[in-house]
Amino acid sequence: MEQNQHDDAPVAAAAPTVGDVLLAIGELWPESLAEGWDAVGLVAGRAENRAAKILFTVDPSAAVLDEALAWGASMIVSHHPLLLKPVSSVAASGFKGDVVHRLIEAGCALVTVHTNGDSAVGGVSDVLADALGLRDVEPLAPAAGGLPEEGIGRVGDLGAPVTLGAFAEAVFSLLPAVAGGVRVAGNSDALVRRVAVCGGAGDSLFDRVRASRADVYVTADLRHHPAFEVREAAAGGPPYLIDVSHFGSEWLWLTPAADALGDVLGARGFTTDIRVSSVNTDPWDFVLTPGP
Repeated sequence: MEQNQHDDAPVAAAAPTVGDVLLAIGELWPESLAEGWDAVGLVAGRAENRAAKILFTVDPSAAVLDEALAWGASMIVSHHPLLLKPVSSVAASGFKGDVVHRLIEAGCALVTVHTNGDSAVGGVSDVLADALGLRDVEPLAPAAGGLPEEGIGRVGDLGAPVTLGAFAEAVFSLLPAVAGGVRVAGNSDALVRRVAVCGGAGDSLFDRVRASRADVYVTADLRHHPAFEVREAAAGGPPYLIDVSHFGSEWLWLTPAADALGDVLGARGFTTDIRVSSVNTDPWDFVLTPGP
């Protein structure tokens, strides 16, 4: 039989299926690390469909979906869940139902990597700790049944003490521009070296922060009463508080996460185009502050 002249030609790598991507996600950010109240994993999509283009985002907003579909994305990996709270309808008359309908109509899958992405090695708080140059990092709240390095939040040490004011400026410089900026509780001239961080809302970890002997705690969504009580108990000393944008604190993770997923899929022989959303999903548009 005559041999086809293309038999020896290299075979182009195929795009992974949604199922292949889910396996890679499970390796990087196991669902077993998710908190019991969380809703992670596949939200919409068929496992057998191809995922040639994958978009990472903090929130699965309508604007992010517009961006994804304009690009031709076949999967969105969102940090925050679309359906965290139970719903009784996904009618397109509501914004969540409309997103679900548009995903299905476009054949675009949606998967959530939330607290499993917080807790895993290389997760949200690890990325924040790395960006701040922390050393000897360990979890604030170790994961039950996980590796010693896994858990919610991180605590570690700077290479040398710096003033709280200088450290806050470093935090501000790392984050995307948002209306809320960065709020700080503490004397700007106080020295800090041991730093606790938690991407996203972290005021449930105050007891862990105190036990870690952190000089300063960087997190988001600090409410008045918990923050007030921490500062009153500290009598002006540590832990000092730095309150940042919830979106901003988790946005830092998107690029390393996209790179990690691309590396795993590439090692398995798949080719896919992965990018990070350019949409700022912080809900605040402007802020008013006191004059001089």
